[in-house]
Amino acid sequence: MATKVILPRLGQGMESGTIVRWLKAEGEPVRKGEPLFELDTDKVTQEVEAEASGVLLRIEVREGEVPVGQTVAFIGAEGEELPAAAPDGGAGRPAAPAGPAGAEGAAPPVGEREPPAAREAPAAEPAQPSDGRLKASPLARRLARERGLDLAAIRGSGPEGRIVAEDVERAGAATAARVAPLAAGEPERRPLSNVRRAIARRLGEAWQVPVFQLQVSADMSRVNALLARLRERDPEVRVTVTDVLTKVCAQALMRHREVNAEFGADAILLHPTANVGLAVAAPQGLVVPVIRAAERRSLREIAALRSELVARARENRLRAEDLEGGTFTISNLGMYGIERFTAVLNPPQAAIVAVGASEERVVPLDGATAVRPMLTLTGTFDHRAVDGAPAAAFLRTVKESLEEPGLAL
Repeated sequence: MATKVILPRLGQGMESGTIVRWLKAEGEPVRKGEPLFELDTDKVTQEVEAEASGVLLRIEVREGEVPVGQTVAFIGAEGEELPAAAPDGGAGRPAAPAGPAGAEGAAPPVGEREPPAAREAPAAEPAQPSDGRLKASPLARRLARERGLDLAAIRGSGPEGRIVAEDVERAGAATAARVAPLAAGEPERRPLSNVRRAIARRLGEAWQVPVFQLQVSADMSRVNALLARLRERDPEVRVTVTDVLTKVCAQALMRHREVNAEFGADAILLHPTANVGLAVAAPQGLVVPVIRAAERRSLREIAALRSELVARARENRLRAEDLEGGTFTISNLGMYGIERFTAVLNPPQAAIVAVGASEERVVPLDGATAVRPMLTLTGTFDHRAVDGAPAAAFLRTVKESLEEPGLAL
């Protein structure tokens, strides 16, 4: 019996996802655990793996938004009979060409492919189906709506003239080319992705939280010396300032648990472990992968995990579980030469630390002055969960640990 491929729930609160593309075609063999399709959620774009082996008999939803739990495809033995497809091929599925008897919606034989010429050649005229209903995929409808394009004026290249996303992209590009000479200086329109929508929603929530900021500067002389020795001893694992900050912040959070907190409806939750999130600028937008139980990990372990997570974030390969469970966040813009800044809270966490660049400054030292590499840390705290004194004590511990890393590491 064929196995249904169900749209999975990839994280808490996920109710739907958008199928971006299929990595297997109908009729192709599939192995259990092999990537099957790409799914865009409000957190990540993630490859969904097949839960059974066999042949991809039929794709029910080719692209577009789908609720969690809906059947999107069938995997089974070659030639196995399947239930009749839903009218119009199901949500997001292009309707199949009529069979020999002209049956509407009849499924094509397994493995049958539309020839490339048929896929690429546009119809002579825009699709005008006999039943008066314009055939277009959900993604094509959304793109047309976002770009202000009239679907009725677009030629569909899908089965029976169905309009697919590529048709809308081509129409949009053609329109832009015609309009460009007359509208120089017009703003470029970039439709919001699910990730960008989620960022906007969460930042809006963050601005509703009453917060306060505290700032300290730490002498990084001994941290810099430590990093130089670690890199010389083990050049394959490059330990960075961010890794040291992750470790010392995690240990400080265990000493000052009031900061490793979350404000709830009827209680303040104090987390038992420090799951440190690292803000990463990825192509799809800002993401915050999490290093769990950072207080129990060595610098070498933290560096290896950080390197892997950042690489996967920039390649858009993060999994939903990589982004869940954070209790505290570090945002480091020092590599851009930013001296100091204020980071926006990452709800429901009660604290975030913004890290600037290490810079040479003249500071008082033993009754004289000296030039030292100084790093400025700015903490933002949820005042509903954390008061000023515990927040200040937390930052003082972080500063002391950076200036005397031997005490913390």
